[in-house]
Amino acid sequence: MISQNQHDAPPVIVAIGGSDPSGGAGIQADIKTITAFGGYAAAVITALTVQNTVGISDVLAIDPHFVGQQLEAVLTDLPVAAIKIGMLHSAEVVREVAAILESLAFGIPVILDPVVLSSSGTPLLDNTGIRSLCQRLLPLSALITPNLPEAQLLTGVKIDGEDDFGRACDHLLAAGASAVLIKGGHLPGALVVDYLRMGDGTEQRYEATKLESRSTHGTGCTLASAIATLIGEGRTLSDAVYQAQRFVHQAILDAVPMGRGVGPLNHVCRHHR
Repeated sequence: MISQNQHDAPPVIVAIGGSDPSGGAGIQADIKTITAFGGYAAAVITALTVQNTVGISDVLAIDPHFVGQQLEAVLTDLPVAAIKIGMLHSAEVVREVAAILESLAFGIPVILDPVVLSSSGTPLLDNTGIRSLCQRLLPLSALITPNLPEAQLLTGVKIDGEDDFGRACDHLLAAGASAVLIKGGHLPGALVVDYLRMGDGTEQRYEATKLESRSTHGTGCTLASAIATLIGEGRTLSDAVYQAQRFVHQAILDAVPMGRGVGPLNHVCRHHR
C-alpha cells in the first residue's frame, strides 16, 4: 500500500537502458534528467559499457532474463507513470522487455529512443535486434524518437532534408508506433528541426538555433527521458516535446566542457518550464 498522498508523489519513470560510466548518456543521463524534472527515477540496466567522451570501447551484456526480472520487480511494486527505453543491445533483451511490457504495463506510455548506433557510430543493436524492436516494441510505443541515422536505418528511407521526414514517419506509424518524433540535428543549417507526427495525422515542427558545442553527449537519452517525465506528470505529447527540446538546448548552452571528446550536457541547467 502506498501511504504517501498520490497527488504529492512525483511521477515514477522507469528508464531502461545501458550504463555509461562517464555519466553523460544512458541510464546516468536518464536519472539526472528525470530528477531535474521532478520525477522519481527507477532504472533497469540492459548492458554495461566501457565508454567516455571519446567513444565506446566495450559492452558487457546483461542476461535477458535478469533484465526482465529487474523490470518486473519495478512494475509490480511502484506506481509507474511512464517508461523510457534506450539501449537494449540484443534481440533477446528486446523480446524479454516486450513480453514484460505486454503483461504488466498496459496503459503506461512508453517512450522509445531506438539506440542502434552510438554518436561515434558504434553499432549498439544488430539487424536481428532491429527487426525485433520494430515488430515487438513499436506497437507498444506512445512515441519513438529516432535521430536521422536511426530513422534511415529503421525505415530504409533516405533523409536528405525536411521534405523526407514525413515519409520516414509514415513507415514507423505503419509499423505500429502511436507517434514519431524525428530529430533533425544531423542536417546542415543554422536550425535544429524536430518533426512530430501522430497517428491521427497531426504534425508539429519544433525548431531551435543550432549550437556549436562539443558538449552534446547524451542528447537523445536526455530528450526522451524529459518527454517521458513530462508525459508521466500529465502533459500533452506536443507540450512535452516542446519543453524537452528547450531543456536540451539550455543544457547544452550551460554545459561545462569536460573530457577529451564529446562532453556531457549540464542536466542541472537553469531551465524554465
